[in-house]
Amino acid sequence: MTFDQIRTFLWVARLGGFRKAAERLHLSQPAVSTRVSNLEQELRVSLFERGPGGLVLTKYGTLLLSYAEQMLFVEEEIKQRVANPSEAEGLFRVGASETIAQAWLPDFLKAFSEQYPRVTVDLTVDISLNLRTDLLERRLDLAILMGPVSEYSVENVALPPFDLHWYRSTTNEETDLTRIPVISYSSKTRPFRELMSELTRRIGPEVRIFSSASLSASLKMIAAGVAVGPYPRALASDFLSSRQIVEFDPGYTPQPLAFTASYLSEPRSFLIENSSEIAREVAQVWDRTHPR
Repeated sequence: MTFDQIRTFLWVARLGGFRKAAERLHLSQPAVSTRVSNLEQELRVSLFERGPGGLVLTKYGTLLLSYAEQMLFVEEEIKQRVANPSEAEGLFRVGASETIAQAWLPDFLKAFSEQYPRVTVDLTVDISLNLRTDLLERRLDLAILMGPVSEYSVENVALPPFDLHWYRSTTNEETDLTRIPVISYSSKTRPFRELMSELTRRIGPEVRIFSSASLSASLKMIAAGVAVGPYPRALASDFLSSRQIVEFDPGYTPQPLAFTASYLSEPRSFLIENSSEIAREVAQVWDRTHPR
């Protein structure tokens, strides 16, 4: 019996299939099947049986799962307490929303790489809805998104929020929201839905709200006088300093954007836990040194 066999069994049990476990462990599906089969032969019991929805643990598999979790926890403790972090290897899959990507994500990746120089990073930038799904389906190790993620299995580390301010073009002084469109985040995000609801209530159905998943494209549209919109001041600083846009007050300020560094709590990984703390520390430093 080896740690590799136990680890493989654990991921098959957690993900409910050999294919998903193979993807998570970066192995071929036959390699995963062989490890589990060899483990069953050594223990002389069946660990899985086929159910209507896929693989189901037998009573022996359920018993082994509790021991496997304990063994992997001890392994993580050893790595955390004894091993040198700079010697850690593997793949770290992180996802971030574009707000974070445009703000302090480069600083986070630099700090992470300094602490874990031998770990390979796989980066995804997407809307929070997709990042949440990828996290829950274990396609991401850490998701930096508009949170928190309300699932019992997820740990959420609170990050500094982003205040929103309204901007218009310096070449177009129109701020009547019944006459000029408002541009916001992707239509599948919470800020867009909240803005749509509030402006429709305040102004009426004639308000036009454009959506864009690209912050840079949105700010360029505002600078061109195509629309107005609320965005974080720190991300608009280049446009402000070049006098392409200015702030204005339409009488309504949206709620700040709240973000979390979220990860699945089981099976435990100190590398992932530490990465969430690195994210918090980097975000706090960035927040103190940039305009709110």
